[in-house]
Amino acid sequence: MKVDMDRLSRHGREGITFLKWALYACGIGLLVGAVAAAFHFGIDWATALRSAHPWIIWLLPVGGVAIVLMYRVCNMEKDQGTNLVLVAVREAEPLKLRTAPLIFLSTILTHLVGGSAGREGAALQLGGSLAAWVGRAIGLDDKDRRVMVMCGMAGAFSALFGTPLTAAVFAMEVVSVGVMYYAALVPCAVSASVAFLLAQRLGLHQESPIYTIGQTMALSPVSMLQAAALGLLCALVSILFCKAMHTAPKLYAKVLPNPLARAAAGGTLVLLLTLLVGNQNYNGAGDAVLRSMLAGETIPQAFLLKILFTALTLGAGFRGGEIVPVLFTGAAFGTTVGPLLGIPHGFGGAMAMAAVFCGATNCPMTALLLSLELFGAPGLPLYALCCGVSYMLSGYYGLYSEQKIVYSKFKTEWIDKKAQ
Repeated sequence: MKVDMDRLSRHGREGITFLKWALYACGIGLLVGAVAAAFHFGIDWATALRSAHPWIIWLLPVGGVAIVLMYRVCNMEKDQGTNLVLVAVREAEPLKLRTAPLIFLSTILTHLVGGSAGREGAALQLGGSLAAWVGRAIGLDDKDRRVMVMCGMAGAFSALFGTPLTAAVFAMEVVSVGVMYYAALVPCAVSASVAFLLAQRLGLHQESPIYTIGQTMALSPVSMLQAAALGLLCALVSILFCKAMHTAPKLYAKVLPNPLARAAAGGTLVLLLTLLVGNQNYNGAGDAVLRSMLAGETIPQAFLLKILFTALTLGAGFRGGEIVPVLFTGAAFGTTVGPLLGIPHGFGGAMAMAAVFCGATNCPMTALLLSLELFGAPGLPLYALCCGVSYMLSGYYGLYSEQKIVYSKFKTEWIDKKAQ
């Protein structure tokens, strides 16, 4: 009888925990979903304004200085961006609420003046900081606040990008490679779904799948070899992207120790590079160019230029995400190299988008779900193979220096080292 009572008591506690997190996650999904939707509209406004008035890119140096000054005034000049969110989940480091308005305004300003950056990485900071503030306000302990931060990350990513499955798994997978935070599965899934539905109600993410790629390939021995070969090459591209992102800020700091001088110089370099290229294809997120490449356009040099533009922008102190530039780089590379391997143009771009993302973030399950939500189910086994090869052969490089590789990519052994 005592055993039965203990079991009932345990089930009761588990039920209360479930209801608690369902309620918390719904609240966080609504909060960060609304903010992320506003963020989406803000970036769309900035992009449209710059497209209508191309001369705005001449303000790049001023925009960079303004962003550094904003962070300095708020005593956040040494903010680590997305890396700080990863530490907040893994080690319960506090996230300051001021991170949210700072990343909101500074990313919009980056897009307005033409810096090369994304928005989904910024969404992780936006959602994580808001959720951390809510967790502190309602008195959660350290362990529960970690789950709350993951809820915020998932909700903001989902509302901004329109991929709830990807968002939920990414929040659990990106922190410690080899360890999935399954305790956060229900909260992250609920938060991501609620935020996505709210964003849809506000007029976002009406298309499914998000990108149209045309012809795909059936699973066969030949297509498997083609996908594996593309995955190998994508691993090299992801390493190049990560090395560029980590090297640029070090070079800036070595040559120009003053952060304001770095921002002005970085803005000037991006401006000069834009004038040299002769168009603004590589300024901002570049979603329109990405779509044109998947639809059939080939720009062989685009993947290298996007890496260069993004490294010069974010390394100088501009703010924004790295994920869309990674996807742009993958699409540009895949649409150029895929046909050389016998892969249909759009399908090659789609596989490379997922595979370069996988190699750069070390998140294979997220990359697979990203493929599903961006492009649909056809060809999914080949996406999995391409991403798996890229994940394995990209070594221990990664976008986020605070990301920990807990298990080896080659053996079933514990290594616990930070991404390079």
